[in-house]
Amino acid sequence: MFQVLLFSVALGALAVWAGRRALPRLKLQDWRIASGGLAVLMFLGGLAASMKGNYLIGGGLMAAGLLLAFSARFRPRPKTRPLPQASDSEARAILGVGPDADEAEIQAAYSRLIRMAHPDAGGTTGLAAQLNAARDALLRPRR
Repeated sequence: MFQVLLFSVALGALAVWAGRRALPRLKLQDWRIASGGLAVLMFLGGLAASMKGNYLIGGGLMAAGLLLAFSARFRPRPKTRPLPQASDSEARAILGVGPDADEAEIQAAYSRLIRMAHPDAGGTTGLAAQLNAARDALLRPRR
């Protein structure tokens, strides 16, 4: 039964290694399906080992299968990169305010634009991030 445990661990390590090498070529959904299938096989192997009386090996395999199933279920967060700092002229062009605009006008323009560009209102996260960066670039030096 020790051979089954060793084989399962080696198979899991091989799947992780192959998945990381092939991840740029595979879609995330394909990887999730493959790791979910491997998790089911590990869980069933652990159940079979437990039924034969090898509770330690069976429990280890079932725990590893559950861990792999949960890791296949949850998606990793996408990596975000920081936005470049906008100059004053670029920030004013994004918000549509003039060079003599005060804090209230900048805030009013930002509020008007963010209502349309916010992701919850059907906008994109990139445009909302640009608006936030433009507002911050214009208002932070004055504070």
